[in-house]
Amino acid sequence: MTYSTVKLCSSRGAYEAAPQPRLELDLGSIRDRLVAEGVPVVDCRVMLLLRMGCEVTLGRDGRILLKTRDAEEASRVFEELCRRLDLPREPSSVKG
Repeated sequence: MTYSTVKLCSSRGAYEAAPQPRLELDLGSIRDRLVAEGVPVVDCRVMLLLRMGCEVTLGRDGRILLKTRDAEEASRVFEELCRRLDLPREPSSVKG
């Protein structure tokens, strides 16, 4: 499983990263880990809402939505989230 591309959503208001293949994340342990590191988290049971410079939605299936129109910010936040959660990824590739 790996994240390879962060791409602009069709709405053009956010960037999205999806792992291939999909996965099942333990959102409870991710929430606890991020809260312990001082990241604001709202637990919506099937997804987490995070504040990491921009608003981030992390789905149970591993999809990540970065709510920004700034490609550099999306890339920076994505890389930080992957680092914090030890998520495998190819070198960052942002498509706008």
